[in-house]
Amino acid sequence: MGQASIAVPIDHFPMVHEIDANSPAEPRAVTLLELIEAVSEVSESEQEVLATVAYMLNSGRVRLSGSFRDTPVTRLCG
Repeated sequence: MGQASIAVPIDHFPMVHEIDANSPAEPRAVTLLELIEAVSEVSESEQEVLATVAYMLNSGRVRLSGSFRDTPVTRLCG
């Protein structure tokens, strides 16, 4: 017979990232795919990914390059 198994609870600790809002640096140009993949790595849901991507684009912290560079955020994340 096999050994009995036990359930071990796993706590989730969300990460908090600080962003310098006064940074004069040029916004980083990324493709929509690169941005979504990066945000997805630290997000727990599609809604969180969409909200974060929309915020980042609207804030001017990043700008899109490639096929979607001229597409309004409302069409991308709306």
